[in-house]
Formats: sequence, structure tokens, C-alpha cells
Amino acid sequence: MTGWLAALGRRTGRSRPQPVGRIVVLPHAGGWPSAFRSWIGLVPADVELLAAHLPGRGTRSTETPLRRTGPIVAQLADEVAGRDPLPTVVLGHSFGSVLAYELTRALERRGMPPRLVAVSARQPPCFPSRPPYSHRLSDDDLVRHVHRIGGAPDGVADPGGLLRPSLPAIRADLEALETYRRPPNGTNVPIVALCATDDPIVIAERMFLWSVETTSDFRRLSFDGGHFYLYRSSAAETIVPVLLDALRADTAVGPAVAQVVASSA
Repeated sequence: MTGWLAALGRRTGRSRPQPVGRIVVLPHAGGWPSAFRSWIGLVPADVELLAAHLPGRGTRSTETPLRRTGPIVAQLADEVAGRDPLPTVVLGHSFGSVLAYELTRALERRGMPPRLVAVSARQPPCFPSRPPYSHRLSDDDLVRHVHRIGGAPDGVADPGGLLRPSLPAIRADLEALETYRRPPNGTNVPIVALCATDDPIVIAERMFLWSVETTSDFRRLSFDGGHFYLYRSSAAETIVPVLLDALRADTAVGPAVAQVVASSA
């Protein structure tokens, strides 16, 4: 494989069982696969947990980050399609939601649609990004922006020192996000839209409009917390079972309802 998807899972001395399903997760702008480390203990051993590992970060830090969604999605779709066929669900967070949605459409075109796509902390494509664009900020202003939305731990004396090595990847992902435009056609795959009540950059009520991007079922779940609520174990404990249910049964995800289901505090 090319390294675009990293396998996450508990390592034991025993061999893992043959997988019966696959969860593909896509992190936020500049994010690494390790963003989903809180999910590892919640996903059963017979389900693959694969996290997108884009150029310009982690073990791919020497590679040039891509600045448009199309080439990123094409590479991810190639890698998913090159694996053994399994029931699959896709989830993306923030920038990863755009990738998850487009990856779902790409897999549909290949005749291998996922059972479900979950989009988190990103407004639907009918609300495109508008100036001023974050990817054009100076390094100092971009650090302040990331820190303001919760992308650096509280209490860090020098968030800039922590974030600066990741700025090229963050900036490239933000450019891909902010130049993305809604496609002419949506998906036939069910959508679950996930959001947090205190997210400083996403208007929670807009998440309902992800429903117009699918001809299938739609559901919205709302959580306590800020923009990065998804990575906390309290949220993962609710979201992972939703994904597993979709893998195990080809059923509707439920009506278009809003419900506060967990706390990320």
C-alpha cells in the first residue's frame, strides 16, 4: 500500500481475526492518524480501523502536502479499492468531512459504496468557505487561529512552538478545504451529521442541511464540547457504536432528528 491509510488497533501477541468490516476515518486539517487513538479500544478486533495519513505530516513529513481535495480523494479511493472488499463506513472530522463525503462519492462511482458516511464539525457544501481565508494568514495569525479553536492544548506556554512544524500541512489542508465547492450531484449513501454545541466555527443548525446531500437516510447527533470534541473518549463511546451498527446491518440510520447524546467535557 502507498501509506495513505494507516491501520490503527490494539497490538497483542495473538493474531487478529479475519476482518468482517472496515471503518475509514479522516482527521482535521493538519491531523495525523493518532488523532483517533481514543477510538482504538472501542473498535472490535474483527473490524479494521484505518486512518487517513496525508503527505506532509508524521512519517510522510518530507512529502509535499496537496492543496486540493481532488488529488487527495483519488489517492484515498485507490487505496480503499485496492484492499479486500469489506462492508465499509467512512467518517471525517472538520476538513476530513469534506474528504469523507468526496471519498464516499468516489467509491460509489467504483461500484463499492460505503454503508454510511459520518460528517463531523463541518458545515455542508451548500455553505462554501468565504474570505478572509485562513490558509492565507501569516504564520503567527494561523497559530493564533488554531489555538483559538482548541487545536493546541490549554496551558501550553508556547503554542506556536508546538504548532509551527505542522503549519505547512495545516495550511495546505485549509487551502484544499477553502477552495472546495459543492459537486453537482450528492450521494445515495446515508449520512450522519455530527456537531458540538460549543464549536466556535460551525453553526450547529446548518448541519441539518447535510440532509440535502443524500437521497438516502439522514440523522444529526449533537454533542457537548468544542471543535475537537470527536477525539474525546466520551464522544467516541457514542459514535463508534453508530458506525458498527451500520457495518453489521444494512438498515436506515433513523429520522432527521437532533439530539444531545454525549458530553465531551
